[in-house]
Amino acid sequence: MKILRFLTIAFAVAVFISFGAYGCAKKQVVTEGGQVEAVRPSEAPEAKEAPKAEEKPSEVTREAKEAPPGPKEQPEPVEAGRAEKALKDVYFAFDSYELSTEATKTLQDNADWIKANPAPVVTVEGHCDERGTVEYNLALGERRAEVAKKYLVSLGLKASRLKTISYGKSMPVDPGHTEEAWAKNRRAHFVVH
Repeated sequence: MKILRFLTIAFAVAVFISFGAYGCAKKQVVTEGGQVEAVRPSEAPEAKEAPKAEEKPSEVTREAKEAPPGPKEQPEPVEAGRAEKALKDVYFAFDSYELSTEATKTLQDNADWIKANPAPVVTVEGHCDERGTVEYNLALGERRAEVAKKYLVSLGLKASRLKTISYGKSMPVDPGHTEEAWAKNRRAHFVVH
């Protein structure tokens, strides 16, 4: 009997406390001016309830919006695919690594792009057509890559931003066996990293 009486009193106290707390509780409402106010439910006008905590803009966000802009951020890295389209191949005559007038103009345009995009490192690849031995074409491809790099350095680029590699005849852009295909394969190609 005592236990039943104790549970009844405990239940009544719990109900009394919860109703008392509810009656004293304040509710957040948004006024017409957009201000958030705390009022008792009985005093609340017909207003929208304040947004929940996770919906309110944080102080950090508000401060960031009000703060003056900081120093200019570093440009985002250039996407390699887009960069490689900006850099054009340089073509060579048969069995040669001499730069033509057209090749020097292309290298000037490439140098301008590389200067305007200071972050990337560029690899100059030397390529050859299928005629000749593997060893000969690897050496010729290296000379083609090196002459293109030296010309870029003479235009003001840092040598540390330029790497060279020779693929000889192992990576033709055109697998054909014609003079037209061979002319496309005798090139210095530029890859951005």
